[in-house]
Amino acid sequence: MKISVELTLTPLQDDYEPAIINFIKSLRNSGLTVLENPLSTQVYGDYDEVMNLLQKEMKIALEALERGLLYIKIVKSDRSDYEPHF
Repeated sequence: MKISVELTLTPLQDDYEPAIINFIKSLRNSGLTVLENPLSTQVYGDYDEVMNLLQKEMKIALEALERGLLYIKIVKSDRSDYEPHF
């Protein structure tokens, strides 16, 4: 089963950039399709591959923060080729 996941890591502290940068770099190095925009990062692929990656990388990212929020949305389909029609 293919899925699309949108992640938003929101640190609740001042020195937050290293944690976000390391999280995104780890996702990029996974071999999965990863797209980014200023507000979130999307990961696309097979359910088991994506969730195994996220389980590991989300824990590392949250451990690197004193306080933070991690928002996650999951869609059952690969939406990596989505283009708006307006």
